[in-house]
Formats: sequence, structure tokens, C-alpha cells
Amino acid sequence: MDQRQKDAKKWFVRCFVSLLLSIFLVFLIVWIFDPYFHFHKPFSFVSYRLYDERYTNDGISRHFDYNAIITGTSMAQNFKPSEMDALFGTQSVKETFSGAGFQELSQNLERALQRNKNLKTVLWTLDYSGLIREKGWTQYEGYPEYLYDDNPWNDVQYVFNKSIFYHGVLPNILKTVTGQPRTTMDAYSSWEKETGLQYILQTYDRNHVEEDMPTFLGPEERKMTIENITENVISLVNKYPDTTFYVFYTPYSICYWDSLIQEGSIIRQFEAEQLVTELLLQCPNVKLYNFFDQYEVITNLDNYRDKEHYSARINSQILQWIASDAGLVTQDNYLKRLEAEKQYYLNYDYEKIYTSGQKTDH
Repeated sequence: MDQRQKDAKKWFVRCFVSLLLSIFLVFLIVWIFDPYFHFHKPFSFVSYRLYDERYTNDGISRHFDYNAIITGTSMAQNFKPSEMDALFGTQSVKETFSGAGFQELSQNLERALQRNKNLKTVLWTLDYSGLIREKGWTQYEGYPEYLYDDNPWNDVQYVFNKSIFYHGVLPNILKTVTGQPRTTMDAYSSWEKETGLQYILQTYDRNHVEEDMPTFLGPEERKMTIENITENVISLVNKYPDTTFYVFYTPYSICYWDSLIQEGSIIRQFEAEQLVTELLLQCPNVKLYNFFDQYEVITNLDNYRDKEHYSARINSQILQWIASDAGLVTQDNYLKRLEAEKQYYLNYDYEKIYTSGQKTDH
């Protein structure tokens, strides 16, 4: 072998070793700063930036220490686990999914329950507007499935992912070296936005609501609602009888009820509520809550940024209500509560919302 061949061989070996070292270095950096907790629980010396729920939540389920979960859509994002822990004596985490259907929430919960045998308390928002939907309804595609499964081979999509490195790893490194505090579980996915009628009207026009909405719950919609709740909620809670599920219907603003009146679908919604309530009340480990009789909250539009989303202070109030069993729905009271609800929202003077600006309970 002449000198030229020897030099070429040395160059190839050096390049190969350098490549292996580079790959190992990238893997080590991603493993240490692990932005979505795919490999391990949080290190105390790393300042983590918690964001991007659909990437982060499964890692929280896998590796955090907890015995309670707060979950739901954006209606749950402003819950503070620290407040729940103070009221319920739990060690909780928050795993919310903005815009999720019931199936996505159920699947995430099932993964958490399978992995953590200490998970005995679940706080679950049941979006009232999502009752009458297909069981597999979703508005998101392209989930990072490689984060959800237990296949180590497809983790290359996580380790050697430019987007994750730049948007996940590097921010964690920057926060750590500059001494910035990590994102708290209370702050994770939470939001602060202006509230009040003027902001609600930016996204709600009562004169242009969806037309041709059914007035009553027909046979097909009834079947769809039953499947949605049975397969995404009932089947899950029945698998884990030792876990208590605190489930509540999300208390939307009076403008939401106005939208049902304008659509002509309010009776249909009441029928779906009764159907779902009767299904949930069959589960002994479900505690179901309904806050539609909290009129001072629902008619005070300073509590809402749109016709559905309430501010963080209402999330805190909901925890207080649940802790004191205010709004608890039972076999003995659910029909009476539903009838009072119908009377109130069918007979409310909705015109005064828009003629007098801010309104109060009458």
C-alpha cells in the first residue's frame, strides 16, 4: 500500500470517527436537555420551557411524579395544579390539548393511566359543545406518533430533528445558561387575554349563526352522542374503577346560550345533555358537575374572552366549586337541575346583552 492509499485510509477513518462523535454529541445534547421529556424526568439543573402540548404531554405522563391529572381542551389551560393540590391534597400535572376532541383526550389519559399506577384523580373538562360529535372527531393531523409509542428505533425522528433542536433543545440550553427560571406547571399552556362583550363580539355575530341546525336530537345524532361518550369516556373510566374522575360541563357565557337560541338548537343541546348525564351517572367513580346555574358568572361577560372561553379566575373558581361539591349532579337531582336550566336559558332576555352592554343576572 503506497503512502497515498495510507493517507486516504487515515482520512476516511478520521472522518468516520468524527461523524460518529458528532452523532453521539447531538444525541447526548438532546438526551440531556430533552425538551419533551421523551427520555427521562426533568433534571433539576435544566430550565425547561414547557410549550407545544401535543409534543410535551406524553413525556409528562411518562416521567413526571404525580398522582393526579388536569386535562381537557383550552377550557382547562388556565387551571393551576398548585391550586388543585392545595384543595385536594394531590400532586398534579396539567395535560391540555387545545381544540381536542374527546377521543384525543381519552387516548392520552389511557396512556397515563397505563404507565402510572398511582394516578387516582383526574379532573376532566367535558366541552359542552362537543357532546354531539363523531367519536373520532379531530381537527388536528400530523401528530408526533414517534413520541407516543414505545418503539426506540423511531426515536431518530426526535433526536435528529432540526425543528426540535432549534425550537426545543436550544431554548432549554439558553434558559439554563442565562439562569432563567423554568416554566411552571401552573404557567404551562395558560393564557391571558382581554375579556368583555367588545372582545366576544369580535368572534361572535348573532345575526350570522349557522343555519339549518336541527331543533331536536334525531336518532342518528343520538346514536353518535352515545358512541362519543361511551367509547371515549365510559369505557375508560370503567377500566380504572379505583381512579376518581371529576368531570364537568364547561360553563360557557350567556352569549353561547344566545347562539343556541339564534340557531334554534337549544332543545337539541338540552336533550344531548340529559342523554350524556344519564350515561355518566351510571359510573360510580365519576363525579359529574354542572355549573350552568352559576348565573352571576355566566352572565358577567367580563369573565369571558369569547362566547365560550372563561378567564383564569373562573378556572380557580371551578376548583373551589368542585372541592366543595357545589354543582354536583346526582341521580336524585339531575332532572330538577335540567328543568331549572331550561327555564332560565329559554326565557332569558338576550336582547339586553347587546342593548345595555354589560349585563347582570336578573
